[in-house]
Amino acid sequence: MTPSPRGDLFDPACPTRRLLDRIGTKWTSMTVKILAEAAPDEVRFANLRRRIPGVSQKMLSVTLQSLVRDGLATRRVEATVPPRVHYRLTALGTSLESALAVLRTWAEEHMADVDQANQKSGR
Repeated sequence: MTPSPRGDLFDPACPTRRLLDRIGTKWTSMTVKILAEAAPDEVRFANLRRRIPGVSQKMLSVTLQSLVRDGLATRRVEATVPPRVHYRLTALGTSLESALAVLRTWAEEHMADVDQANQKSGR
């Protein structure tokens, strides 16, 4: 019998947990959204950084490296001085965007409810 390619979130050894840790960050969600809005065009690193309030250059670099490593985005370097680095979502990254969009919408619609619950619990 061939093992299923699908992960099991409840198995402590399953790599699904690591993947959720990487794609479940606010920086990943914002970066993927901006890249999806630009599709099929590329977005330069500097433009991404300008569009994501509060992200440091290092955090954006780490986020983009993860997206590229996981096959969710592509990276192209233009041989200029200084080099211009461009990113674009892959088909896999585009499929992630639709899932993240649902989560972003839920968070935006329910943030007041969560804040209210935190206030009631004294947090």
